[in-house]
Amino acid sequence: MSEGQNSESKDVGGKISFFDKLLPIWIIMCMALGIFLSIVIPGISESINSWQVGGISIPIGICLFFMMYPAMLNLQAAEIKKLGKNPKPIILTLVSNWIIAPIIGITMAILFLEDEQLIFAIILLSSSPCTAMVLVWGWMAKGNQEQNVITTSVNTVTIILLYIPVIMLLVFIANITLEKNIPLDPVLLLISLFIFIGAPLLLGIISKKLLTKTKGEEWFDNKYRPAISKIAIGALLMTLIVLFSLNGQILIQRPDLLLLITIPLLIGFAIVVTINIIITKFAKLSYREAIITIIIGSSSHFEIAIVVAIAMYGVGSIAALGTTMGLFWEVPVMLSLVYLGLFLNKKGFWEQSDAETT
Repeated sequence: MSEGQNSESKDVGGKISFFDKLLPIWIIMCMALGIFLSIVIPGISESINSWQVGGISIPIGICLFFMMYPAMLNLQAAEIKKLGKNPKPIILTLVSNWIIAPIIGITMAILFLEDEQLIFAIILLSSSPCTAMVLVWGWMAKGNQEQNVITTSVNTVTIILLYIPVIMLLVFIANITLEKNIPLDPVLLLISLFIFIGAPLLLGIISKKLLTKTKGEEWFDNKYRPAISKIAIGALLMTLIVLFSLNGQILIQRPDLLLLITIPLLIGFAIVVTINIIITKFAKLSYREAIITIIIGSSSHFEIAIVVAIAMYGVGSIAALGTTMGLFWEVPVMLSLVYLGLFLNKKGFWEQSDAETT
């Protein structure tokens, strides 16, 4: 890659803002506000649940749509054509996303959980490769941003193709292994995929094409996309307030639920990261390729997980609550991974590329 290309690709992710760095604090505040509202306004859950169309909550549906749309703006079809240039790190990432992470996820669920909805939450989180914030984490870790853009674009496509089959397979395994009867409606899954992934993706492609044509690519990348991302964070935080207002009474009676979902989540994450670090070492990837492979291969697309949990079990369900814990841990865990990668690189753990040695 030339110096110009390298400089261009480094800027793809942008810099994480002060507000984004404090996202765990805003999440905690919204969780607390939601629980507080459930106490002072006992009828709030019934009121919110009454706004439904076909079993889908209207306010949550709007919030989730605006959570998904910005992620779909990251799809760059032209970048997918570059797959043949350096396929090894991207192939390793896909293997982690669709084989390693789901296997570790279902294993953690089987070992640690009994509640069917929490098991389903772990399945959803382990089967949803991230397509948004990884651009920021990769930039912070000084990884190969061209590879980052290509892989997130590929992930956007593979989610459409693989998400439902992988979920169905893992639910089948959980039902057989634990003798459970986790309900799964393929039609409802397909509808959720279309409404909350297909529609935002289509809108993202159309709006990006029209806006770059009329306003220019620089305006789209530097003005429009950052503004939409802020709306997405607002929609995300509003979703949390609603979710926890609906689950407030459950949490007061069963505060152990958050701990129950957290243990398999964090242990599973540690195992997946360790496997990815070892694989990238043995594959002799340079640091800039290795760290992107590890970051994308270890992160979750929690928005999709929340969407499906709500569609399958309802907006006030334990499954929806469980998937929000994936969101809660995403920022601190991924920040830790960024600094771990930088530390291991200083110690010479991975191969050194020409860009790193010059």
